[in-house]
Parts: sequence; C-alpha cells; structure tokens
Amino acid sequence: MFIDFFFQVKQAKIPATIREWLMLVEAMKKNLVMYNIDDFYYLSRACLVKDEKYFDRYDRVFGTYFKGVEDLTQGLFGADIPDEWLAKQAELLLSDEDKAKIEAMGGWEKVMEELRKRLEEQKGEHHGGNKWIGTGGTSPFGTGGYNPEGVAIGQKKRKQGKALKVWDKREYKNYDDSLQLGIRNVQLALRRLREFARTGVEDEFDLEATIDHTAKNAGLLDIVMRPERTNKVKVLMFFDVGGSMDDHIRVCEELFSAARTEFKHLDFYYFHNCIYEYLWKDNRRRHDVRKDTYEVINTYQTDYKVIFVGDAFMSPYEITYKGGSVEHWNEEPGAVWLQRMLDHWPDAIWLNPRPETRWDHTPSTQVVKELMVNRMYPLSVDGLDRGLRALRG
Repeated sequence: MFIDFFFQVKQAKIPATIREWLMLVEAMKKNLVMYNIDDFYYLSRACLVKDEKYFDRYDRVFGTYFKGVEDLTQGLFGADIPDEWLAKQAELLLSDEDKAKIEAMGGWEKVMEELRKRLEEQKGEHHGGNKWIGTGGTSPFGTGGYNPEGVAIGQKKRKQGKALKVWDKREYKNYDDSLQLGIRNVQLALRRLREFARTGVEDEFDLEATIDHTAKNAGLLDIVMRPERTNKVKVLMFFDVGGSMDDHIRVCEELFSAARTEFKHLDFYYFHNCIYEYLWKDNRRRHDVRKDTYEVINTYQTDYKVIFVGDAFMSPYEITYKGGSVEHWNEEPGAVWLQRMLDHWPDAIWLNPRPETRWDHTPSTQVVKELMVNRMYPLSVDGLDRGLRALRG
C-alpha cells in the first residue's frame, strides 16, 4: 500500500525509513483515517516526516503524487486543472442542497467549462462584478465575494466557505534552519547524542522476559526485572558568561535546560571569555569558590563529550598572551589551557551564539576556531545539528 508514494518521498531526500512507512500502513489498516485526503495528509506527514525543515518538500511530493496539482511551480493561469480530482472532492464536500444549486447553473461540467473560458479571456486582476475572476462581487470564480457555487481563486483566508474548491498556486516559505533555537528544538537536536544502555540496579519490570520465563516455568509466575534503559553518553559543558555573552543569555539558558533534561550524566562549569587556570560553578561566588582547571581535567575521563559555549568575542591577546585576561594576571595564555582540554577530551565542539556571517570579521573568533580545528558551529538549528553529528564521530 502506497509503496510508490514512499519511494517518491525517499527520492525527494526526505529521510523516511521503512519502519516509519510500516507505521503508516498499520495506521491505515486500523482505519485511523477514512475517505478524507486532508486527514490522510496529516497522518502520513506525522509518520514519515520527523523534521519541520522537510515539511515544504513533503507537501510538494504529496501534492504531485495524489494529483492535487500537476506542477506546484506553475502559476495559476498556466496550470491544468485535473477534472477527476476536483469532481471527487466536490462529491465529498458538497451537501445535497449545494449540488442542486450547481445543477441549477448547468452542472459541474458547465462550471468548469466556464472557468476555463474565463481563464483564457481574462488578462489581469478584477475586483467586484459578477463575471471575471477576482475579489468581491458575485462571480462564481474568485474570492472575498459571495456565490453559493463557485471556485475560490486567490484567497488568503476562508470567506463564505461555499467554494466548490480552493484553487491557488501553492507557495510556502522554506523553513529557516539559521533561526535561533527554542528549547524544544534544542531537546530534539540533543537526542542525536543518545546512546542507550541498561546498567545499574534491576528495578524495572520486564514484561516480555516475564512472559517467556513464566511459560518455560509451566505457567508459574516468574517475574523478571531489569535495569532502567538510560542514555549512557556523558557530557561536560563549559559556558562563557558576562560581557558580550549577556546578549545571548536566553539561548544559552535554553541549551542548558534542554541538556539537563536529555543527559543523565551531565556536568558544567563557567568561564569568562577564555579558559584559564580556574573555572567555577556559581557565578555569584566565582571569586570565592573556584575549581582548578587541572583538577577538572583530571576528574572527568576522556570518554566525556565536551561542548564549549561562547561567542569567542574578545581581544586576541586574551587568548594568545600571558597576562592577557581582562580580570586577572594569567601566567599562561588561554590558548594553552584550551589545547590541554582538547588533548584530554578529543570529542569536543564549540557552539557560538553569534551569527556565522560575523565570525570572519572577528580575529579572536578565528583564533578559537583554529584551536578547535574548525569544530566551531553556530548555535542555530542547522549549526547544532552539524555540531552534534561531528561530536558523535
């Protein structure tokens, strides 16, 4: 069922899997939708498309395959209207009273014949009146007016609700994958780092194993427990705070909150502008309670995934020179400390909340990017996606 449609979805480079297609088939077998193309559209999209950026691409495939339009890139006056599709939709949507009104006008064929004729004759926009395709008026073709049996063309929103069919050139704006993240998007993106395993205390009921063991035990109940399935990936995050980072507090808070939800093994530290000989966990006590950077490096094993979050927007001297820090005298350049961390944790990326188009104009950003061996990514939907792919290796 719909196997050709599935192949066209794959051909459009929408990452749908066989499992997702089987889910759609199972939903159809259970009659979750019946005799309604709109319901089927939403069901199939929910099953086959897992990322909003593919919605527009999917709409094009869906419309072409189900002959909703012949060519979604054609303009209205160059499009061929598929009679069979419109007729079936009319049968589905119209009441007996509406059908009687159409017959009074000469029938469905008469309505569509008249529409084609007016499409050929009309050369421009028209507003009001009772003949040409336009807005207002009582013509059976157009929008914003009134006619009990017509074809809606050019409308931006529902008006009388009496059109036989809405027929427009379909144009959608592509989803922008450079937008700043919302917390929900961050959570979805961070799931790329999931690596599940069952470890620890056996405190979760295993239904399938219990059934199997009970059957083998001649029907006597044999309960089987198992460890909870958890994400075993361990993440260590370092956040730049203060100064120019004040402009990015919201997005950093969303990233931090989402990471707290997604990773059971998560720890974090703060720094200002660049990594030096100490870090801290509480910004209100950063001058009193500090953690030696060497101690941090020796505390966390090399299998941790490390994410630096900062705009890398500072004087280059803060990175490359002894004493370059704006807050204290650092005995070693920040670049030395950053390199020590990268040597210990090879799986590391840098997320930058500033737009990528500005990086080339900031020398300090270029220095940090070079130290990270180009593993710097913008804190956007696309950037987080690329960064986490790199982090997984």
